[in-house]
Amino acid sequence: MFNIQYSISNIADAARKFIEKMDGHTVFAFYGGMGAGKTTFIKALCQELGVTDDVVASPTFAIVNEYAVNCQFKKIYHFDFYRIKRLEEAQDMGFDDYLYSGQLCFIEWPELIEPLLPEDAVRVEIKEQPDGTRTISL
Repeated sequence: MFNIQYSISNIADAARKFIEKMDGHTVFAFYGGMGAGKTTFIKALCQELGVTDDVVASPTFAIVNEYAVNCQFKKIYHFDFYRIKRLEEAQDMGFDDYLYSGQLCFIEWPELIEPLLPEDAVRVEIKEQPDGTRTISL
């Protein structure tokens, strides 16, 4: 297990450390309570990976956002399954196609679709600390 502690002032450094530990994996499941900082950290990751889109935003209502990127990947898929009520909703949107595309997939609220995650999905936990910093464990 690897831990990264960060605050908003050094989130870019934390994102770079995270990227160094990605180790060829493409599917990352981000766990953490409401307000833990999942979307904020994913935005920092996207920036450090070279997303060329002007806006990286939470896909809460769209469920998935697709970003063009300037790195070894062509796209990043950013999911937010907070509003999913049934696994079939994820299946109906072609979730498997995204997962097995070979592109990066960052998934918020994965606990709602866990049976669909591939075995090699990386579990990422974000926890807010009493001093307001965050700790990421992967």
